Amino acid sequence: MKTELSQDLLGLFLPQGIFEHFDIVSYETGTSDNLVYDKTLELTLEEKNNIPSEYKHLSYKSCGFMEARYIEDFPIRDMLVKLKARKRRWEITVDNMKKKVSRNWELLA
Repeated sequence: MKTELSQDLLGLFLPQGIFEHFDIVSYETGTSDNLVYDKTLELTLEEKNNIPSEYKHLSYKSCGFMEARYIEDFPIRDMLVKLKARKRRWEITVDNMKKKVSRNWELLA
């Protein structure tokens, strides 16, 4: 119950639908050199291990994460907020050839 409550509260501050595709795995607070905000909050998000539907019919295995992308979000309680998003990748087999694929996240572009 406590986890659900925490996720519900965080959902009020984070982009809509974020928990459908990502899990929060850690957070870190720090200081900033910004003139307006002197504190920072960095949330690390990892994409859930759900392969995109267009590849589900193929043989696949999880293959780790791509390099993290940083997204600047709206400040929360006088803290600059950065979302550190880690996209998953999978290795699929098509015609006995292996290929690495990932979900197309335009929001991380």
